[in-house]
Amino acid sequence: MALPRAAEEADPAFAHRPAATLLLAEEAGLRLRLIAGEGWGMRAPVATASPLFYADAVLAPGARVPLPDGHEERAAYLLEGEVSVGGDSFAAGRMLVFRAGDGLAPTAGPQGARLLLLGGAALDGPRYVYWNFVSSSRERIEQATADWRAQRFARVPGANQEFIPLPLPQTVRLRAGTGAQG
Repeated sequence: MALPRAAEEADPAFAHRPAATLLLAEEAGLRLRLIAGEGWGMRAPVATASPLFYADAVLAPGARVPLPDGHEERAAYLLEGEVSVGGDSFAAGRMLVFRAGDGLAPTAGPQGARLLLLGGAALDGPRYVYWNFVSSSRERIEQATADWRAQRFARVPGANQEFIPLPLPQTVRLRAGTGAQG
């Protein structure tokens, strides 16, 4: 997750939350599990460094899911099925990006749909992304990859002890406020 610049050098952390502890809302053909952040009248037990929402939504045919207001950036990744938004239809594998306050809500097609819903505050400057590393500094990404290769990162307690090699280098720069790659 891209952190605000002021929190980028915070100590790494990992918190496991069993599925049963995540908040679940069910109504009118919508089953929504809030994973992180705040939205739909709920606040997830997972701590975040900035205002955001991240949820898994399963929609029955014809069901709608509104996106929470109050976030500068909002999106939905369509995992399964088809949805329509503003008269246009979209199939699985698409990321739909919404403007703040536009009031649009994805509506499931005849087979239903499953979406990951996410959003939050706009980034406070560009970010670089390489594998699991995100930073406002390309040099910091390069240092993190060197540290990973040298296995200088602490192991996550209870996690698999197998070393996972880095994928082929491919750093991407994200522009502030757009979520777009540049």
